[in-house]
Amino acid sequence: MTAKTPDYFLHFGRTFKLDTAPDGQWIGYLLNWSTGEFEIDNDPIMAVLSATSTSDISRLDKDEFVQETEGIRAYHLRGDGPIFALYDTIHTLFAQAEAENRKITDEELALIKSIRRRTFAMWEAEAARRAAGEQPSLSVTRR
Repeated sequence: MTAKTPDYFLHFGRTFKLDTAPDGQWIGYLLNWSTGEFEIDNDPIMAVLSATSTSDISRLDKDEFVQETEGIRAYHLRGDGPIFALYDTIHTLFAQAEAENRKITDEELALIKSIRRRTFAMWEAEAARRAAGEQPSLSVTRR
């Protein structure tokens, strides 16, 4: 079975990234709901590669992966700092639309998607800093 990597999935409510290690082996990264970080987890690899459309696993494109990941992080986590301030902005947009008994507008949806792309990049930068041995720049707790 071959897979083009990176490849992205939603696996039982968590985002999962399939990539290729330098030695050519597949490596999987599963989103941890408690930390917001991707952790190596190769157990789902065969399941995601053989999933059907009726399973709890679905293939995502890169932007869908980013949007799903940030939606999950914003739902499950809280903390201090710019990432969480941006999540609060998204929560406020949804709350305002709900209070006004209306759907999110196209403009609001575009803003939400843009914010999520930004927060995803901020998480990636944080992961790179930690991988380089730097201290975490944010603290996270589970909701």
